[in-house]
Amino acid sequence: MSSILKAKTLADEADTAQSSTPAAFEDQSFAGPAPDQPAAAGPVIAPQANGQALSAPAVSLLRFITCGSVDDGKSTLIGRLLFETNAVFDDQMEALKRDSKKFGTTGDDLDFALLVDGLSAEREQGITIDVAYRYFSTASRAFIIADTPGHEQYTRNMATGASQAELAIILVDARKGILPQTRRHSFITSLVGIKSVIIAVNKMDLVDFSEERFAQIKRDYQAILPALGFTDVTFVPVSAKNGDNIVSRSANTPWYDGETLLERLESVEPATFDAGREPFRMPVQWVNRPNLDFRGFAGSIVGGEIAKGDAVVALPSGGRSRVKGVFGPDGEVGSAEAGEAVTITLEDEIDVSRGDVLTAANSAAGVSRRFSGELLWMANHPLIKGGRLILKLASAQTPATLSALDAAIDIHSYAAKPANALSMNEIGKVTITADRPIVALPYGDNRELGAFILIDPVNNETVALGVVRSVGEPESNKAAATEADSRSGLQRLRDLWLGQAARDDAAHRQAKIRARIAGSVLVGFLALLFHMPLALVPLLAILDFLLRPFLAVAFGADQLPEERPVDPTVVDDGGGI
Repeated sequence: MSSILKAKTLADEADTAQSSTPAAFEDQSFAGPAPDQPAAAGPVIAPQANGQALSAPAVSLLRFITCGSVDDGKSTLIGRLLFETNAVFDDQMEALKRDSKKFGTTGDDLDFALLVDGLSAEREQGITIDVAYRYFSTASRAFIIADTPGHEQYTRNMATGASQAELAIILVDARKGILPQTRRHSFITSLVGIKSVIIAVNKMDLVDFSEERFAQIKRDYQAILPALGFTDVTFVPVSAKNGDNIVSRSANTPWYDGETLLERLESVEPATFDAGREPFRMPVQWVNRPNLDFRGFAGSIVGGEIAKGDAVVALPSGGRSRVKGVFGPDGEVGSAEAGEAVTITLEDEIDVSRGDVLTAANSAAGVSRRFSGELLWMANHPLIKGGRLILKLASAQTPATLSALDAAIDIHSYAAKPANALSMNEIGKVTITADRPIVALPYGDNRELGAFILIDPVNNETVALGVVRSVGEPESNKAAATEADSRSGLQRLRDLWLGQAARDDAAHRQAKIRARIAGSVLVGFLALLFHMPLALVPLLAILDFLLRPFLAVAFGADQLPEERPVDPTVVDDGGGI
């Protein structure tokens, strides 16, 4: 209770101090660092409890998310973090006091979750539904926080927030321990490539700040770490409601000698995708054609750098040229690097369109129609093998088929298990075949060219998001091909005789043999009609039965007609829409 009174006192002091602050200064303070701009570009002004502003350059920008199971205290943690760093202004504080009385779930105390949960449905139910972004800064670092929902129903929103983060704070309720949704969020965090995590064991006040309980949760989580790809894991005991170990060290945990949550956020150097070290890659988003004398290819560079005169290749067509000019927002520039949006002109007139990828000529990416990956299924109806979907990868979009559902991930053990379908919020290993060649890279090599979404062609709903693991023929197909090559010559001859349509289907195989027997009998009957010697009639029928399949293969008569791919986004003349 004393900590709550202290929080209220600080809030009143902040209100009094900020009431005399000029409005123009408040607007400048509230703006903070822009989400897409490096914080080091200029001074960051952080509001202080005494009304004085400190202007100091932020050394770096950190994007992080909070995730975990429902009611673990994610929104409360962010609200308390904003409050403790004096990032809550007087109008927000007044609104928080009013809303805490109307919607709060903490009795007479301030409900800091309401600083983040802004939707009316969130306030009525006391849960987080959509991803909420908040910005604040300290003297050493600027932060962009994504508060993600914990309910299993809104797992898709959590995955969306995690896709752009560099670090994750995974909350665990000290009373409940590791829950299935905690495991699911941890796996999704690992899936999108986050390497640094902070395990915040929350609500320690409800277990009397038990060191044993904290140690037990730490052991339980460490047991699942080998299945995850984290390289930097920190455990912090906190009470988001009361502020223990959020900004300052708590006297209630004398047994804990690690960093507080904010200290860890300020000091951590998360491992991230270094797109600057990759070869040049740029998905073309738009062909810029303002007049007859200019034809440029616009897009954001997702790897490496480009300069005038560099040799490039356009994929998947393979056309080669050199860079004639590089244009940024303010005109032509000498060079550009990963993260910049540019327009590139080429010396030669080669075919390049939206969805193609310009790459360095000496390090061209692979082009394939098939890749293997992992995905999170987000639709109410199940995902089954053979389903037709729209694949969107970088700026490319094409119809595709789920060729194989290789396995589903057991969220309790992280083990891959056989599956015939994926239900909503299940994670699976799949093989996808696109209708046309695309440029894809393993997610570990390039984040933009290794991430994809799947869209339902009927209702345009995004039904899955995933990452590419390998490009080309999957290992299972390679093994099958090797086994086929090792089969005996007699077996291959039998397969050739049966034909493409019947070799893998017993019913078709029996029907094909009966039809060929009937055909041979008919040939023998015709031979009799044409007065062939009776002794040669059976011989002719047998030869027809044995040799006709090979003649059909030689002339292509036994091949199945090639299926014409259907693009659901294109409507032909006379088609209904």
